[in-house]
Amino acid sequence: MSKKAAKKKTDNKTREEMKENKETNEEQVTDNSPQTPEQEKGTSEDKSSHTNENDAEVKEEAPQEAPKEKTDAEKLQDMEEKYLRLVAEYDNYRKRTLREKMELSKSAGADILVNLLPVKDDFERALSHLNADSDLEAVKEGIDLIFTKFSEFLKQRGIKEIDAMEQPFDTDVHEAVTKIPAPTDDLKGKVVDVIEKGYTLQDKVIRFAKVVVGE
Repeated sequence: MSKKAAKKKTDNKTREEMKENKETNEEQVTDNSPQTPEQEKGTSEDKSSHTNENDAEVKEEAPQEAPKEKTDAEKLQDMEEKYLRLVAEYDNYRKRTLREKMELSKSAGADILVNLLPVKDDFERALSHLNADSDLEAVKEGIDLIFTKFSEFLKQRGIKEIDAMEQPFDTDVHEAVTKIPAPTDDLKGKVVDVIEKGYTLQDKVIRFAKVVVGE
């Protein structure tokens, strides 16, 4: 190869290197050029999103703190507060129950008295006729009606008469006043006379029958 050809080859190579260096410099300038507002916003959003994702990962990885255990003094205070609340609730319940019982007993007594008033009215009318009317049979009939009416009232209230005459003596419902020789053998150990009638209220004895027992 001649010197002239070698020199030409070297010059071509130099020009190619210069061209490459120029293109490289232009790319660097383009990368370093200022971004538009839209490009800056997109870049900021990308950075913010990446930061939020990193924060979320850190929060997820952070271990949860165990609940703080109460001290003995705090536990004791809680127990005392619960005890005081229970005592107050029970006291309110007891007072309310007593008040309701008192009101119930008053209303029940008033109901009985209201139903007895008609019987009193009948007796007053009978007494007025007894003084002014000479027909004793009519007065007797009126008194019988009053007695029947009063007996029905007691039955409606659950009061029943204890059957005692000629019944075997029973200490659960009878009260022996005295003993006498039995008129007949089949009346021994039985009630031969009733001094005072006994009554039950809803099958509970409210007054024992006072009786005479044969022996």
